[in-house]
Amino acid sequence: MILTTLLQLQVNGAAAEAAAEAAPEATLSLLDLTLKGGVIMIPLALLLIMSVYIFIERLLVINKASKLDENFMNRIKDYIHDGKIEAATTLCQSIDNPIVRMIEKGISRLGRPLGDINTAIENVGNIEVAKLEKGIPLLATTAGGGPMIGFLGTVVGMIQAFYNMSQAGNNIDVSMLAGGIYVAMVTTVAGLIVGVIAYFAHNYLATRVEKVVNEMEARTTEFMDLLNEPVS
Repeated sequence: MILTTLLQLQVNGAAAEAAAEAAPEATLSLLDLTLKGGVIMIPLALLLIMSVYIFIERLLVINKASKLDENFMNRIKDYIHDGKIEAATTLCQSIDNPIVRMIEKGISRLGRPLGDINTAIENVGNIEVAKLEKGIPLLATTAGGGPMIGFLGTVVGMIQAFYNMSQAGNNIDVSMLAGGIYVAMVTTVAGLIVGVIAYFAHNYLATRVEKVVNEMEARTTEFMDLLNEPVS
């Protein structure tokens, strides 16, 4: 009797192991996980796409603005010393760069008081900086708004979970709560991811713009010093 019982237990154990091996392993892809976040994932996805687009587009613009021929100011200095104002203007017009546009404005004001020239250059500089910063404030907004939208999804998911509990009465099942919990957790993670990406993208671009601004100020000072040099 005991031997029969042991044999039966071994057979049952082997059958259980075979069933476990035969059962497919449950997996959850990134797409499935994203879809479980519900409609809250739509604005988060749009914010992520917008942040990536702004970062790449602004990075290309800033990289272009930061590149300037090292001999540019020397050529401008030679043209001005030789009285070749038109040649200096033509050189500036052939280069697409914010620093060059500032110098061109200064050249166009030659003959006026130095204060007027400096003011004209600063006005152009402010316009150029505004062009460089275009879209960057949206990254700051996304850095703060992304997590907030994610937390909104968390609240919606928890409300959904508690509503399902209230409707189930005494027949509460874990599967009834799964949908709301998925929405709560997935949207929180997604919102934080969007916020972190936008935050670092904003700070990086702001730092790059600051470097370009410093270079603009340095070139402006160099140009004004050139005008202050005594005529030999």
